[in-house]
Amino acid sequence: MTTQPHSTSTGPGDTDAAAPEADEASGAAPDADGPLTPEERQRREKERKEEEARAALRAIKPWEGKATRQDKALLAAFIVIPAFFLALTPLKPLLIADHPVGLAMVTGSNAAIGAASAFARIGEIPLWLVLCAGVFGKIKVDWLFWWLGRRWGRGIVNLITPSERARRLADRVREANPWWIRLAVLVSYVPGVPAALFLVVAGWTGMRLRTFMLLDACGALLMTGVVAAAGYASGQAGVDIILTVDRYALWITLALIFAMAFAPVIRQNLRAKADERARAKNAADAKDAKDAKNGNDAKDGNDATDPNEVKAAAGDAS
Repeated sequence: MTTQPHSTSTGPGDTDAAAPEADEASGAAPDADGPLTPEERQRREKERKEEEARAALRAIKPWEGKATRQDKALLAAFIVIPAFFLALTPLKPLLIADHPVGLAMVTGSNAAIGAASAFARIGEIPLWLVLCAGVFGKIKVDWLFWWLGRRWGRGIVNLITPSERARRLADRVREANPWWIRLAVLVSYVPGVPAALFLVVAGWTGMRLRTFMLLDACGALLMTGVVAAAGYASGQAGVDIILTVDRYALWITLALIFAMAFAPVIRQNLRAKADERARAKNAADAKDAKDAKNGNDAKDGNDATDPNEVKAAAGDAS
């Protein structure tokens, strides 16, 4: 005896009955509580933005997989150390006249090196001390960038260079002859050169730390020597300028603090106003387009003639 297979076809009634089950399975069931309240919509919007922020952070993390203790320590150092030197910016006018060598050693600032060299010209500071302080100040944390490149490779390149052009440059330098990256480290202190990018690529390519620090120190010495020569040549005139800066150092410091505190707020307000103007312009353009469309539709309706009216008019004429 042959057993008939069970039929898999469903009628219209079966389809309608299965629809709610499909909706439940897909998570598209309607909200049993009815329309959302404004507070509930605001809460869900906040949760959505928080999830997007977490996803963005996961996308830019420089390491792969779960962060280790070393990864967390490197990330903390990568954030804290630059923030510390940025916080020293308002103090530079207060220290440049009284402690130029110490300022050059702590910050590696070209202004501090030039000021110390000017004082060296009038015999108050040994020139060799200015050079040593300048070189040390410039290279003191570069090992961190080398380590970041060695540890995270492409991840840290993506983090510090949002520009696709800079990333392509990093790829070309990494794939080029090793002497090119050595030359890049040597000239990394030249103004306009992306120093941080070349330092991390040096670690990414596997350059030895000893070789890296030697090339880095030579590049820092070249730049320090140029700046020190300019400051030394200025002599007493340079010292007079520095003393003038020191006289108004307090006001300069306050102005720098004000600029650092309020510049981001001002930029954010300007950006918000620009976005608001753009939205208003888009809304006005959309309204004009809608009005124009409605006007065209009304004109087309007036131009269209009813056939019955045409026949009635023809009968009246006859």
